[in-house]
Amino acid sequence: MFPAIATDRLVLRELTESDAPAILNCFSNEKVLRYYGQQPLSSIEQVKEIIRNFDDSFKGNQGIKWGIQRNEDESIIGTIGLQNWSVEHKKAELSYALFPEYWGCGYAEEAVSEVISYGFNKLELIRIGAVVFTENEASNKLLVKLGFEKEGVLRNYLHQNDVPHHTNIYSLIK
Repeated sequence: MFPAIATDRLVLRELTESDAPAILNCFSNEKVLRYYGQQPLSSIEQVKEIIRNFDDSFKGNQGIKWGIQRNEDESIIGTIGLQNWSVEHKKAELSYALFPEYWGCGYAEEAVSEVISYGFNKLELIRIGAVVFTENEASNKLLVKLGFEKEGVLRNYLHQNDVPHHTNIYSLIK
């Protein structure tokens, strides 16, 4: 059964096909994708396929992706997840994205903190990693604030709009 997580202001919940329009809106937004390392999504069908892939990944113990929802709303304001989850090696990688209108409100910190706790306490992870564009000041600061240590720089690791970008690689060890 997919785990929902409640915080003071948020619910992290399973993504459903009814979330497809919001996800399309988020992941076709240039501001959101500026530091995400993926091409813009272009259709509802493409998003529905991605949601099905998230479900398959969860069922196969390879990853988990939540929709981030404020307590007072039904629609999502972003996504957060653990991917490249290895049960054997007790590790996963964190990723998250919020709609721009919710940046700077503390929602990312609240959601990331809960996912870290879930990863360590429920999934029995020992290591949670994160790969972040060096230019993404907000995410770099957030990860350091939450105790992640920078392990190094991966040069020209991700491409955005055919432009190579360096990324910082972080880890948090239980």
